[in-house]
Amino acid sequence: MIEKAKSFATKAHAGQKRKKSDADYIVHPIRVAERLERAGYGEAVICAGYLHDVVEDTSYNIEDIRREFGEDVARIVQAHTEDKTKSWKERKQHTIDVVRNGSKEVKALIVADKLDNLESLQADLAEEGKAVWNGFNAGYEKQKWYNESVVESMKHGLTEKEVPGFFYVYRDLVQKTFSH
Repeated sequence: MIEKAKSFATKAHAGQKRKKSDADYIVHPIRVAERLERAGYGEAVICAGYLHDVVEDTSYNIEDIRREFGEDVARIVQAHTEDKTKSWKERKQHTIDVVRNGSKEVKALIVADKLDNLESLQADLAEEGKAVWNGFNAGYEKQKWYNESVVESMKHGLTEKEVPGFFYVYRDLVQKTFSH
C-alpha cells in the first residue's frame, strides 16, 4: 500500500512545484513519508505522509483517500488537512489544537511536515536572508508564533518513550530559526 500511496500522491501533485523553487512538489511528501518510515511508524502513517497535502492542494477529496487507502489513512490525513475557507490564524490554531490533542500518529505526521517545511526555509534563509519573510502571507512574527506553538503542543499526552527523535530536531530548528 505504501508504493500505491507514493504513486497516487505523485500523480495528484503532477505539475506542482515547491514554493520559491523549481523542484517538483512531490519531493516534500516523499521526505515526510521517509522520515516517518525511518522513525518506525506503520503503513497507515507512512501512507498519510505521502498523501498529507493531496486533499488541500489537488482535486482529490478525503473520500478518494478513504476509498483508495482505507479509514485509518483517511483519518490521519483528514486530521492534518486544513480548511482553506478559514483565515490563516484560524487554520493554524486548529492545527496547534490537533497537535496538542491528536493521536501520536497525527502528531508525528504534522511535526514531520512542519520540520520538512522548516528545513526548506533554512535553505531560503541562507540564500535570501530576512527578505524571505516577505514571501509569506503571514510573516516572521506569525510564523514564529505558529511554530513555537506547535513545539509547545507536540509532546502533550505522550510519554517520553513515545516522542520520536525528529520532534527534538524540529524543536531545535524552530529555536534556531526564530531566535533573533
